[in-house]
Amino acid sequence: MVADGVPVVSLDHPEALVRALATVGFAAVRDHGVPEADLAAMRRLLVDLFAVDEEAKRRQAITRRNYRGFIPLRFFSPNRDATAPPDAFEGYKLHWECPPEHPVRDECDLYGSNRWPEHIPEMPAVVSSWWASMDAVADRVTVVLADAVGMDPGALAMAMEAPLTNTTLLHYPERRRDDPAPGFHPHKDITVVTILDPDPVGGLEVRARDRGWVEAECPHDALLVNVGDLLEVWSGGRLVSTPHRVTNPDGAARYSAPFFVVPNHRTVVQPLLEPVEGFEWRSVAVGYSQAEVWRTNWPDEEPSDSDTHLGGVEN
Repeated sequence: MVADGVPVVSLDHPEALVRALATVGFAAVRDHGVPEADLAAMRRLLVDLFAVDEEAKRRQAITRRNYRGFIPLRFFSPNRDATAPPDAFEGYKLHWECPPEHPVRDECDLYGSNRWPEHIPEMPAVVSSWWASMDAVADRVTVVLADAVGMDPGALAMAMEAPLTNTTLLHYPERRRDDPAPGFHPHKDITVVTILDPDPVGGLEVRARDRGWVEAECPHDALLVNVGDLLEVWSGGRLVSTPHRVTNPDGAARYSAPFFVVPNHRTVVQPLLEPVEGFEWRSVAVGYSQAEVWRTNWPDEEPSDSDTHLGGVEN
């Protein structure tokens, strides 16, 4: 079954999931096992999180050294494109909650403790329960895909110890029809997989193989799963990372919480299988590329080199 170009599959039927992620790169996945209570609690939290005054957001905003907290509205622009209008969202950044005594804290600035907003005391508990459920789905999906294409699931699991997994809680306010800014510019995820409970107002679009854009519709009982660049490289191109964007619908606010599954910062991702024909062999240093993405999101920062992939793609 296909919803506007995105196959609808069951996690209990792995062959359909593999086929979808090897062709479209996206799938609407049923039977994922995430409790509705976790998803509903996160949906409510997203609305409450951004319903606070701007002064409170400024007090709890991200900094250059601590990429956790509120992201101001229209603060970030597409990497490497100074002429593009900033994306029309505001956000709140959370990373894997690294234990205080964990030695990896001294190895990478992206590890640490999350900041929690002052006006939602229940947020740590809500996020913790939701995070554990999303992690469980990510583990199931990764094992299924690794088995199907012939990768060693154990090797992938080792790379996920002390992960750089993160989420950006997103609010796209209502916009005027003549607003030129995108909701979120076209990009690919530098992840293993990304998992999303999509807002029913829509707006997420996937670039089809003919390079046209199609709405990524998703049934209410499914989650969207897409392949990130890291899994595409690991699989030697057998699983495909697909460009996507957000075109916020006119007259409607949109909320989302994409769950970005990312390995340990020391991981260097290279093909674990002989690459398929046409796939360009490449190596991705996870910690460096992730740090570059966050650093160059600041409007006055430039990439350190011309080779590092920062996720942005052409329209």
